[in-house]
Amino acid sequence: MGDPKFARSKTQTPTHPWKQARIDEEHALKEKYGLKKVGGMKEIWREKSSLRRHRNQAMKLIGRVDTSEGHFAREKTDLVNSLCRQGLLVDGASIDDVLQINVEHMLSRRLQSVVYYRGLAPSMRAARNMIVHGHISIGEQKMTVPGYHIRKLEEEDLNYASNSVYNDPNHPFRVEMEKLRLTMVNDEEPEEVGGPKAATEDFVDQIKKDAEDAPKIEETIPKEGN
Repeated sequence: MGDPKFARSKTQTPTHPWKQARIDEEHALKEKYGLKKVGGMKEIWREKSSLRRHRNQAMKLIGRVDTSEGHFAREKTDLVNSLCRQGLLVDGASIDDVLQINVEHMLSRRLQSVVYYRGLAPSMRAARNMIVHGHISIGEQKMTVPGYHIRKLEEEDLNYASNSVYNDPNHPFRVEMEKLRLTMVNDEEPEEVGGPKAATEDFVDQIKKDAEDAPKIEETIPKEGN
């Protein structure tokens, strides 16, 4: 006999599937945060559903008159502290600040976004490719899920994987990315054809090429005892 409890999806889909304003907004978010080209809307709906749960919990606690004592006060503190650890609130925030969190705050805490913000990848798309192909790790744990919500304490251990080719500071990718970063900081003029934007696309292509060539490189390494 199987388990009688079936897991239900926690992601809520839009109540109306064809509202143009919502569709345009989600397409803009998908491009800004480098989400999946096919199925990226579901990633946005997942974040909106998580945000809705946080807000509902906060509004229930705000609406109670007896939250200054007992287990309700502890529940308020636990909710705020949990969101602070997730990087969605700053230290010293109150329960009212939970209502100020929006979907962009949720998307910015995804591993893919943090990898890009910390300068480990030249673009959001490149960050996604690097995570999926196993080039990013948190401590000793290799991460392959772009949608993982990274905590503030884990940011210090975020780096390239120990067996990644990009772990070498002298790798051409790292050298070119540093040049690109300096160019984007110092250059205040609009981007031209063949400028930083074109270089970023080359980075993404190089990441995909390195991932395809990785098995071939391992096959050429001689084994011990041969």
